[in-house]
Amino acid sequence: MPRFKLIIEYDGSSYVGWQRQDNGPSIQGALEDAVRGYCQIDAIVHGAGRTDAGVHALGQVAHIDIPRDDRPHVVVNALNAHLRPHPIAVLSAEKVDEEFHARFSALERAYEYRILNRRATPALDIGRVWWVVQPLNARAMHDAAQVLVGNHDFTSFRAAECQAKSPQKTLDQLDVAQHADMIVVTARARSFLHHQVRNMVGTLKLVGEGKWTPRDVADALEARNRAAAGPTAPPDGLYFARVKY
Repeated sequence: MPRFKLIIEYDGSSYVGWQRQDNGPSIQGALEDAVRGYCQIDAIVHGAGRTDAGVHALGQVAHIDIPRDDRPHVVVNALNAHLRPHPIAVLSAEKVDEEFHARFSALERAYEYRILNRRATPALDIGRVWWVVQPLNARAMHDAAQVLVGNHDFTSFRAAECQAKSPQKTLDQLDVAQHADMIVVTARARSFLHHQVRNMVGTLKLVGEGKWTPRDVADALEARNRAAAGPTAPPDGLYFARVKY
């Protein structure tokens, strides 16, 4: 059966997350419904990473095995037709060999976190940014973020319900950049712990407010205790940006 690699964009505001669940609509469930409408089969859509409730994607990657050897643009158009009116779009499809796996073949994942830093409420980006009124020092946030880059025990930035076997991860990039009133945090790693990015962003916000220093961030990391780090940033501003293979 042909295997297709899909690149997917979605607004996760109204979903319980990527993974199919019984307690509400999921991104995976909507895509599998679309595959059923297109091919009249029950197929699993395998994603490169599970996003939580309210988290969005610019370039989530998934793969499906379907009994139709259609051209990629036909697959894209058919799936998008069956996805309407969900805020989910298949951006591209590519035929790949059976060795490709969206999750296990991934070499790197990248996330973006967007903070709207202004007094005026968001009008166009409601549910898609973390709205922070108090001024943040993005340069200080970036400098402190470098403390977290590298191979570390990230227990302090790991959700209590995280199912990863080890808290040891290698963070390849954690940059903070300001574009007018938008602050964007970019994180790259082979894989992340549950809530790791949101917990790092919540901690860096304390630095941006002038409440913490890079030394405080280092102390939180070394404590290996979730209570030692900052709060969890809301899901609204988090985007699964891209996957490298």
